Amino acid sequence: MDIVKLTEILTAAIVHSGESRRIVTGYCGDFLSFAMGRAPSDSAWFTVMSNVNVAAVALLADVSVVVLCEDVKPDESLAARCKKEGLNIICTPFSAYEASVLLGKELEKE
Repeated sequence: MDIVKLTEILTAAIVHSGESRRIVTGYCGDFLSFAMGRAPSDSAWFTVMSNVNVAAVALLADVSVVVLCEDVKPDESLAARCKKEGLNIICTPFSAYEASVLLGKELEKE
């Protein structure tokens, strides 16, 4: 799945669109240290964390997209860092659980 399709199924708003990347799985988590070591490469990372540290973790974990859940908006420093680093970041009204279920159903179709 690509980020455009994920944005559609999550009725998400794009904060920043970087390089086009494939999404092969998802990861839910708000503890940055857990996400850093456990989020799979090429995943959609579902979180409600919205500070600049999210960008650093996303880069280290090599996730395809950060998905801010529950209508959380990134703070200015996170949005700026994602733009600088070319990271994909979107915002959805769904909870992390709901968003990950939608991702999983779509990935099963592939």
